Amino acid sequence: MGAFVRPNVEKYWLGWPGTAYDIKGHQELYTKTMTAAAERLGVALELWQEPIHNDKTLTAYLEKVAKAAPDGVLLTCMSLNAAWKPVNNFLDKRGKVPTVVFSPMGTSFTQHLHYSRNAKNAFVGASQDVQWLAMAMRMLKTVWDMKQTRLCIVRGNKVQDTPLDVIGTTLHYVPHQHFLDAIKKVEESDEVRAIAAYYTKEAKKIVEPTKDDILAAAKNYIACRRLMEAEKCHGFSMDCLGPIGRRQIQPPCLAFMRLRDEGIVGACEADWNASISSRLTHLLFERPGFMQDPAPNTVNNTLMGAHCTSGANLDGFDKPHEPFILRSHSESALGVAVQVLWRVGQKITLMKFTGPQKIILGTGRVLRNIDTPPSGGCRTSLECEVDDVADSRDVKGFHQLFIYGDLEDEFKAYCQLAGIEVVHI
Repeated sequence: MGAFVRPNVEKYWLGWPGTAYDIKGHQELYTKTMTAAAERLGVALELWQEPIHNDKTLTAYLEKVAKAAPDGVLLTCMSLNAAWKPVNNFLDKRGKVPTVVFSPMGTSFTQHLHYSRNAKNAFVGASQDVQWLAMAMRMLKTVWDMKQTRLCIVRGNKVQDTPLDVIGTTLHYVPHQHFLDAIKKVEESDEVRAIAAYYTKEAKKIVEPTKDDILAAAKNYIACRRLMEAEKCHGFSMDCLGPIGRRQIQPPCLAFMRLRDEGIVGACEADWNASISSRLTHLLFERPGFMQDPAPNTVNNTLMGAHCTSGANLDGFDKPHEPFILRSHSESALGVAVQVLWRVGQKITLMKFTGPQKIILGTGRVLRNIDTPPSGGCRTSLECEVDDVADSRDVKGFHQLFIYGDLEDEFKAYCQLAGIEVVHI
């Protein structure tokens, strides 16, 4: 649901946003922008065009929200002095419904924004950029999507559902045997051959893998998708090292790469914190994150990160992929792993959930890619500097995501809306 908070007049006189501010025209622009974003995201949007301008209209809207129980509310503030009392009253009385307030330039000073900064499950976006309304809509949609998410976690020997508080995601655990059964049923098909042909053609180079290795890697992808769909899940993570060590499966590195580039969680080692981090990144920014093992470089005071699988569409799911090389899984010398070559100089964000109530967050920059050999470690390996960290050994966490772009502010905004604590990396 959405509404506009402003005086019920044709034109303002003195004070911001000013007489030159076309009230009707701006409300039409905000409406058009929100409606387009809602349509793109598949959100049912109900906009109340009558302005909230006094206690009576505020009470009526609060009653409307209470009755409808929407998944989110987006208020647009359209007055400097007349809108903030009803906005703040709404935040106080709305209950727990996630709420974004858009305050376009001309409608807030510093003092107007202090009251709302500590409101729970709410974020005030003060900006001159009207298109930010699309991000506001995406944030609200993502809160809902995270609550509906089911992640298939392949580990252990029993089926179990574990709902997470705060974000609402369900971890759906299934035994390794489910995956072993699924992979046995995958036959060589036109789809399997087409997947193998794609990676054979697109790879910058193929080092260790054979044609049969690449076909087996494509079958792993089909098995992941089938099991995920059978379990009615939106993402997949597997404790793969055990079955690989027992030579029961080929490493699923290429399968996880393809899932990530399609916007689907493909996470290693049954790490559910990394899985929900990936899901959030996909929903908010439409690009994959790179789950990596952090190795501080104490000579350069930098951070090296490595894993045998990484998405290649790092700029976005609909963007061209970065160069990649097909390698073997470094720890077993089996199957197909991927060395994705990250763009040197690229600004990156580092983040990971540490439980559903908190994320660690920071930024950095890619310095170089690392080849294995001569180095040891996993196939996709890079060195980066981390901003505002005096000693790289102090970087928090393990399996943090590296993500293209400086996304720190957007993550913070989302976390305030979703009730998630943010701690610097």
